[in-house]
Amino acid sequence: MADYRDRLPKAANTVIFLLFYAKEVVMPGDWAIYGRAIHAPDGIEALVSALICVGTDGMILSVETAVAADDPRLARLRAGGSLVELTPDDILIPGLIDLHIHAPQFPQLGTALDVPLEDWLQRYTFPLESRYEDLAFAEDVYACLVETLLAHGTTTAVYFATIHLPATKRLAEICLDKGQRALVGRVGMDHPEQCPDFYRDASAEIAIAETRALIGHIRDLPGNEAALVRPMITPRFVPACTDALLEGLGALAAETRCTVQTHCSESDWEHGHVLDRCGVTDTAVLDRAGLLRRGSVLAHANFITEPDAALIRARGAAVAHCPLSNIYFAGAVFPLREMLDQGLHIGLGSDIAGGPSASLFEAARQAVAVSRLLESGTDSRKSAAARGKPGARIDFRTAFRMATAGGGESLDLPIGLFRPGYAFDAVLLRSGLPDGNLRFAEAESAAGILEKIVMLAGRGDVAQVWVAGRLVKSR
Repeated sequence: MADYRDRLPKAANTVIFLLFYAKEVVMPGDWAIYGRAIHAPDGIEALVSALICVGTDGMILSVETAVAADDPRLARLRAGGSLVELTPDDILIPGLIDLHIHAPQFPQLGTALDVPLEDWLQRYTFPLESRYEDLAFAEDVYACLVETLLAHGTTTAVYFATIHLPATKRLAEICLDKGQRALVGRVGMDHPEQCPDFYRDASAEIAIAETRALIGHIRDLPGNEAALVRPMITPRFVPACTDALLEGLGALAAETRCTVQTHCSESDWEHGHVLDRCGVTDTAVLDRAGLLRRGSVLAHANFITEPDAALIRARGAAVAHCPLSNIYFAGAVFPLREMLDQGLHIGLGSDIAGGPSASLFEAARQAVAVSRLLESGTDSRKSAAARGKPGARIDFRTAFRMATAGGGESLDLPIGLFRPGYAFDAVLLRSGLPDGNLRFAEAESAAGILEKIVMLAGRGDVAQVWVAGRLVKSR
């Protein structure tokens, strides 16, 4: 994937000291934050006594570590009201990036997980998604969802919406109003054999035209000049789309230079259905249609082949690893370690509501857990040597990187790291909050703190959240 950092302006070396208001508004001038941070550019990097300067556009101007507490710059920033100072109980991490969310499924979160995928869609999900023709219903659900995700530390969300254009436009507007970085897609699904009469596109032409309309609407939204919210072309998955729709959306992606999201080889049923219908895998079908592009996000990909993986890597596309929903619907564990070693871009997805949690911290720890299950195996009647897949595990460091920098790389956006030229999307976690899980010992190592974050953190540990330099959540 091309390095977008080469296209960014050089970081400034000075900070303009203007007033910083610690409330949910855009900062009126450059400001800085001082304290302890952790991010994952390659391995894990602890930023000790770090001074991070943020510009009026929400981009990081400079990052300096080992800044002494009596540094005169801090005093000047403090006097100007433009310094946020962290306490010893605080740790700053990059904002979490959730690569796969079904926004309309939020009301069924934590329910209806007792049947196979194909039954789940027809019995529960399609009837719920059809309700989003009611704009008032959509507004209530989407506003609550965005608020909930921000409270959990999800600063970037990749959303499937529904086939309803007005409701999908409203989702994009709500994300912009509440300050969440988002990629939003109107779902395309027109195949009469896989989509019910009450919930499908009347034709491929209508689906393509309304997708085009959404792209224009989001790009022209007042206040979205910096593209905080972006459109995404969204064929639901191959079984739900006719060839005409897949090819038309592929042509639209090429024309508009839009990124793409869809499902890929999620379950035995889906993978087998596509092989029977098309004679090739999901990945090959998507590539033929022009939908496998740089920045394309393929959810799940549990059953991709070696040629599929090579093609995904060659096209600069990415996989949204959804360990929670894979437990319920995949019938298999995604070979994460193997795919990372092959150089694929991989981030994490909650897969609301196939995954029964809105927390990407939960997805991160489940990614660790299922990789251990893949390595050790699960059938106790087999010998240890025959039971698992050696070398399949990941650890908390890899899971954290996928939830932050890995998501940014997958989307080809400058997010997920504390570096000059990257957006200041950040989550402040605080040890010892009454409803939190985190407790940091004095002088605890960065590795120890990070392991606790991945394995324990939740909504109760989130003290503040920034997106593009704007404070959007604060306890």
